[in-house]
Amino acid sequence: MKASGDMTCRELVDLVTNYLEGALPRAERVRFEEPLAYCPGCIDYLDQIGTTIALLGRLSEEDMPRETELAFLDAFRRWKAG
Repeated sequence: MKASGDMTCRELVDLVTNYLEGALPRAERVRFEEPLAYCPGCIDYLDQIGTTIALLGRLSEEDMPRETELAFLDAFRRWKAG
């Protein structure tokens, strides 16, 4: 059972981008880092997102074939429409 101030895994997932971009206020960053001391799932998730950003950060728009871009846009639009 978590204490009232502890961050849940779901909250960590919601804040991971802000954390990696250094956009969390100090108190929220400290709260974010606490589960990383004991939650293997949160540690793995942070590592996966960091790796994804590192790999995809090397890509430019020109690296993606137009058909792939259109397929991603279509998938996103269908997902967003629910």
